[in-house]
Amino acid sequence: MLRATYDWTIRLAARPRAAHALAAVSFAESSFFPVPPDALLVPMVLARRQAAWRLAFICTVASVLGALAGYAIGAFLFEQVARPILTFYGYGGKFEEFAARYNEWGAWIVLIAGITPFPFKIITIASGATGLNLVIFVAASIVARGVRFYAVAGLLYWFGPPMRDFIERRLGLVFTLGLTLLLGGFALVRFVI
Repeated sequence: MLRATYDWTIRLAARPRAAHALAAVSFAESSFFPVPPDALLVPMVLARRQAAWRLAFICTVASVLGALAGYAIGAFLFEQVARPILTFYGYGGKFEEFAARYNEWGAWIVLIAGITPFPFKIITIASGATGLNLVIFVAASIVARGVRFYAVAGLLYWFGPPMRDFIERRLGLVFTLGLTLLLGGFALVRFVI
């Protein structure tokens, strides 16, 4: 089943409208959606290496726009929307304590969370809810998301064929490592916040 899903994703990544799906996932992941855009970015770059930089740009722009949506949720809809989202992810009760420390380290938190597998939506919503300076928030988001997506695209661009061979021969291992990183990001959030 994993092989069939991988093959389907590679075929989907080669379609002309795949960039729209990548933008939608990148936007949604920064504000409410749990699946990282890397799930589409990686197979898309592997399928079309020449488009790596354009795909990284799409991911970065859509992710920052999604981050602004998450910020707006935190700033304007905290009680109605953000608190239930934070509660869903297990952070509702710890939010007040987190908010007190957040603005002091906000730019660094956005940078670190934006680069790592840390759930970025938690940070975007928290930034809005705590009133983190919007200019600092946007600048840190652009840098963090740009570094993350351009690094992924660059590695796949430069080492694409060997990486694709490695992924395809060790698909189970790669899937397990990716899942471990994702779950580790959620676990890290639990202990940090």
